[in-house]
Amino acid sequence: MSFEITTEYIEEIQQLIADSKNEEILKHLEEVHYADIAEIIEDLTIDEGIYLIKLLDSDVTSDVITELDENTREKILSGLSSKEIAEEISELDTDDAADIIAELNDRQQEEVISHIEDTAHAKDIRDLLRYDENSAGGLMAKELIKVNENWNVLTCVKEMRAQAEEVSRVHSIYVVDENNILKGRLSLKDLLTTSTRTAIKDVFIKKVDFVHVDDKAEDVARIMQKYDLEAIPVVDKTGHLVGRITIDDIIDVITDEAEKDYQMAAGISQDVEADDTIWQLTRARLPWLILALLGGFVSVSILGGFSTAMVKYKELFFFTPLIAAMAGNVGVQSSAIILQGLANDTLRDPWLKRLLKEVFLSLLNGLVLAAILMSAGMYFLGFDVKVGITVAISLVSVIIIASIIGTFVPILLNKAGIDPALATGPFITTSNDIFGILIYFWIAKMILGF
Repeated sequence: MSFEITTEYIEEIQQLIADSKNEEILKHLEEVHYADIAEIIEDLTIDEGIYLIKLLDSDVTSDVITELDENTREKILSGLSSKEIAEEISELDTDDAADIIAELNDRQQEEVISHIEDTAHAKDIRDLLRYDENSAGGLMAKELIKVNENWNVLTCVKEMRAQAEEVSRVHSIYVVDENNILKGRLSLKDLLTTSTRTAIKDVFIKKVDFVHVDDKAEDVARIMQKYDLEAIPVVDKTGHLVGRITIDDIIDVITDEAEKDYQMAAGISQDVEADDTIWQLTRARLPWLILALLGGFVSVSILGGFSTAMVKYKELFFFTPLIAAMAGNVGVQSSAIILQGLANDTLRDPWLKRLLKEVFLSLLNGLVLAAILMSAGMYFLGFDVKVGITVAISLVSVIIIASIIGTFVPILLNKAGIDPALATGPFITTSNDIFGILIYFWIAKMILGF
């Protein structure tokens, strides 16, 4: 049965903190998972959270800190001294430690690192801080198991025992040469079933997937997802083994990327959360709302240019919102499919084949929708046949154009090195609204002659 955090439980913890009943607090949290403790702290005040962090052992709270929301963690760390932060950091793997230290200002980073007693651990953390956080180097941890190809199995096992003390989870055993160049990987099964005198170079697997320190985090995630890897080694430009990336870090990358793309598709240009300040939320939302407003002005101007149609064919304007909405919806659908293909690296069709497929699909959908619309307009609303034909042809044309825009704008942005998620949401909707209205009234003018 999973642990449940109730309002009553939080209130009880708060009362125990207020009464400074430390032994009872420790008893309450003794069997609680660190992720649940992090969730408890999220429901407490910052001062109460700091109280718990200082009360519990560092081997627990170090993991708790990594699970906290970034804003909560920043406030918690601001209530700890550099030495206290260093004590927490010392219990973490180098990648998690580097991620937390990176959130501090430059002065505090140096202070925290200087208080880490394990000089090798501190050196590894300092090394990781050099890499871009969105690169393989920024994701990797220094802790790993590696063996020399010239060792025999007996020596290998002895060395692995010593190395394993510093590694929380052993996913793979990597094989290197005398110069620390990655040569392959070692199967645990082969290690256990081979004579202790056998040389490692005679049994290790030479084929091994790896990434370079400067590879993008999204590319690393794609490789690990494609080949179902729990961990992947990282090498530098010269092929030296410098670290490994584990699946838990990749899940974070995939989650963060999905959240960012979702926000961009909704017209939010910065990474924000619901509890951010009004000013932060305004800066993230307002630019795209201004774009939508400008697009609305353009649409109004286009309608103004066809004001003479109001006299003879007032019913045309009844369909204006419908045409604009269909253009926006189709464009967003098309761009969403392309974004998915770009994210999963499955978009390999030649552009001409993609164009023909999209046009055929749009034509088929447009004809079905136009037939429904034309029949409903003429049968239920009694519109003239020519008006019905005009609306039907316009709808088909708008759907085709919107789908083409929704397909190729993300592809072009991606080729230009711009996040294609920008193509969805307000951008596609606004542009297709404008094109939809323009095409609608242009076709209406051609057929009805106003």
